[in-house]
Amino acid sequence: MWTWFRNVYAAVVTVAEGMAITIRYWFSTYDKNRKAFTEHYEYPELPVQVSPRYRGFHRFDLTTCIACDQCAKACPVDCIYIGKERVEGAKGFAVTGFTIDYTKCMFCALCVEPCPVDCIFMGGTLDLSSYSRDGAIVDFSRLPVDIAWGRSSLNPTAVAESKVIVQPVHGGPNQ
Repeated sequence: MWTWFRNVYAAVVTVAEGMAITIRYWFSTYDKNRKAFTEHYEYPELPVQVSPRYRGFHRFDLTTCIACDQCAKACPVDCIYIGKERVEGAKGFAVTGFTIDYTKCMFCALCVEPCPVDCIFMGGTLDLSSYSRDGAIVDFSRLPVDIAWGRSSLNPTAVAESKVIVQPVHGGPNQ
């Protein structure tokens, strides 16, 4: 019988503590000194700082890729598509397309580990907004080389401009 009363008392105390936290945060929304998200971070103009191990949109180094398909095979949702063709008179393949469909990607980073030349890795970009679904399909072989590498942020403007390019900017390490 006493066990039942102790359980009821513990339940009431737990609910009261949770409600106290909820009410404290609810009243903090009416604070006159409280700032909006954009006032804290200046979001559209400056990128939001993320932790060093954040798994954002991929970075891809097209100049070192050997088109081995290991990243595409390791992807559990099949969102990586690699186009390649054999180089005439040389050994290996030329990358003609390296596309990631971010409508499918779950940012698990399983594609990063099997790469033998470390040409794909997770970046720190968290915003690749678009008005249509085809804006979420990024072909890294059509992006300018300085954008596709990890040197700059992968921004929606560069991705949109890359969709009008007919020929790949760089054909891979074998050309």
